[in-house]
Amino acid sequence: MSKETYHHGDLRAAILAEAAVLVAQRGADGISLRELARAAGVSHAAPAHHFGDRRGLFTALAAEGYRLLAAALAAATPDFIDAAKAYVRFALDHPGHYAVMFDRSLYDDTDHALVEAEAAAADELNRGVGTLGDAKAKADPEGAALAAWSMVHGFALLWLNGAIDTAGDPIDTVERLGAIMFDG
Repeated sequence: MSKETYHHGDLRAAILAEAAVLVAQRGADGISLRELARAAGVSHAAPAHHFGDRRGLFTALAAEGYRLLAAALAAATPDFIDAAKAYVRFALDHPGHYAVMFDRSLYDDTDHALVEAEAAAADELNRGVGTLGDAKAKADPEGAALAAWSMVHGFALLWLNGAIDTAGDPIDTVERLGAIMFDG
């Protein structure tokens, strides 16, 4: 199937988009390359051609997720609360990517593109943490970064898994939690 005749325009992107949807619906263990090809409307060999195997697919999906997260965090103003809200919004808007990004058993964590994308996302989150005025956060920026990431990541996972009451607005809630944790 040539790129010119492919109806989606960008075969690799179309496969990744479909993979993200399927992972969000069923989890990573619930999809195969063959099923992914069928869902994306491409030949059964197309995913293997672009990604090699499931590990390659999930490596590419995680890298794409980290790039999207870095962009979302960069678009937020450099205030921690805005970065926290952007992080949670990303997790809720991209649950398939998010699930793969934080399951290292699925992908090759030494992949150059993945390592770069992950570092970019971490740099952006740390940029937000760097705006904290809390004296303890300023005295221990590494600890503050871990605390901040733990808060937003833990909250996002709890929300996505329905482990907490999801009746309210998650963005308002994470804003409230960030103020409790870092405004003294």
